[in-house]
Amino acid sequence: MRVTRGIPAAANSPVALTIGNFDGVHLGHRAMLDELARAARRLNVPACVMIFEPQPREFFAPDKAPARLTSLREKLSWLEAAGVNHVHVCRFNYAFAQIAAQDFIERVLVRGLGVKWLQVGDDFRFGSRRAGDFVMLKQEAPRLGFEVQALPSVMVEGIRVSSTAVRDALAAGDLAKAARYLGRAYSISGRVVRGDQLGRTLGFPTANVQMKRNCAPLAGIFAVEVSGAAAGVVRGAASLGVRPTVKAQGAAPVLEVYLFDFNQEIYGQQLRVDFLHKLRDEAKYADLDTLKRQIALDVQNAKTYFTAKAQRRKGNAKKTYP
Repeated sequence: MRVTRGIPAAANSPVALTIGNFDGVHLGHRAMLDELARAARRLNVPACVMIFEPQPREFFAPDKAPARLTSLREKLSWLEAAGVNHVHVCRFNYAFAQIAAQDFIERVLVRGLGVKWLQVGDDFRFGSRRAGDFVMLKQEAPRLGFEVQALPSVMVEGIRVSSTAVRDALAAGDLAKAARYLGRAYSISGRVVRGDQLGRTLGFPTANVQMKRNCAPLAGIFAVEVSGAAAGVVRGAASLGVRPTVKAQGAAPVLEVYLFDFNQEIYGQQLRVDFLHKLRDEAKYADLDTLKRQIALDVQNAKTYFTAKAQRRKGNAKKTYP
């Protein structure tokens, strides 16, 4: 997949395009990407996506912007897995925000990107003061030589799938609901870096997974599955939060994973941590001995979760295949 920064002055070839933040690349986004791929094949053009960095809400109100579901690297990885050929990472700044809606269509979409087919969400707005919308695109498309369509909302259990819905589920600790909206378990990826070695001191050495974000969409203690540490998936217990027992208030969140039955050096490796079940919220303990006892209990509870999960799966298999 090709990734470029900014918008060229003139396109080299026509494209099928969809636009959005694609935070989380959830089922609603996947429906857009599937439709994009079909249009690209029909027109024999590349399937392209335009995303914004930073995301508009992060630019206009950084203190009030919601926690990202995916980093830029994670987002690009999910887009590539969905079959996207080219991603334009557009820098969102004051100058870009001031582009008039008509100019955005003619200069950015048509001249800069060569759009021949365009898909946007049914609530898509663009241009200065958010003056542009789907109706405007529909009116201009015949004159400028491109097709345009809106994708209706994707619903799961009567709820519109959105990045906000995923965040709400994660914040509530309902990882199963978040997974239904995402079409997969929620995950965080990052490189293993050296931490303060506290877990090793307590008898539970952890992989400290680097998070290039100051705010996470979930917090607590979790049962997880980890890819990238070994040939297969490794199960474990993870702590994601500010570690109130050992850190001062206002500390950045840290993701630490204790891998079951694992004793390999993995500093520098890229891991993906899939969050399957929330065990509890973070808590502040009186001393390290109390914290150590709680970690041991968390590990046991995570193992119990995986045992119960395997038994349910086995029971379902018997019902399906008598």
